[in-house]
Amino acid sequence: MSHHILEEEPNSPARKEMNPLLKFALELGPLMVFFFANSRGEQLAATFPILKEFGEPLFIATGLFMAAMAISLAVSWAITRSLPIMPLVTGAVVLVFGSLTLWLQDETFIKMKPTIVNGLFAAVLLGGLLFGKSLLGYVFDQAFKLDAEGWRKMTLRWGLFFIFLAVVNEVVWRNFSTDFWVAFKVWATMPITIIFMLTQIPLIKQHSTERLAGAEDTGR
Repeated sequence: MSHHILEEEPNSPARKEMNPLLKFALELGPLMVFFFANSRGEQLAATFPILKEFGEPLFIATGLFMAAMAISLAVSWAITRSLPIMPLVTGAVVLVFGSLTLWLQDETFIKMKPTIVNGLFAAVLLGGLLFGKSLLGYVFDQAFKLDAEGWRKMTLRWGLFFIFLAVVNEVVWRNFSTDFWVAFKVWATMPITIIFMLTQIPLIKQHSTERLAGAEDTGR
C-alpha cells in the first residue's frame, strides 16, 4: 500500500488522529519560542555563547524559530507518519525568509513572513474553493466534523480572515517598532484569531455532522 507523505484528506479512514491539544501545542510552540528568544536574547547569548553568532536578539529568535518549526514538523511526522499541510507551508516560508534574515542581517524579511504565510493560506483556501475543494478540513477535522456546505463556508471565512491578518501585519511592521511588532504578533494576533474562531461556533453547530446524525436518529 502506498504511503502518503502529506496528511490524508479529512474523514479518510487512513488519516491518523492527533490529540487536538498536542496539535495546538506543536503549532503554537515555535511562535512562543520566537517571542521568548526575542525578549531574552541577550541572556540566552550569555548562557549559550554560540548564539552570539546570530547577532542581535531578533536574529537569535529567528534562528531558534526555524529550529522549533523543524522540531514541530519532525514530531508530527513521528506521531502520524505524515506532514500537516498548513504547518508545512509555514515551515517552508520560515526557512526561506528566516535564512534571508540571518544571511543579510535584515529584519525586514522575518517581519514580512506573516504577510507571506497568511497570503499563501488565503490563496490556497480561496483557490481551493474555485476548484470545489474545502481545504480547511485538513486543519480542523480532528476538532470537529462538518458537512460539505459547512466546510465550504468555513473555508471561505478563513480565507478572508487570512487576508485581514496579512494586511494587519503589513500595517504594524511598517509603522511601529520591532519590539511592538513582536508583542503584537504573539499577544494580539492570537487573541484576535481566538475571537474569530468563537464567532464561528454558530456555523459549526449548524453544520455539525454529529448534530445532523442525531437529528436523523430522532426523526426515525
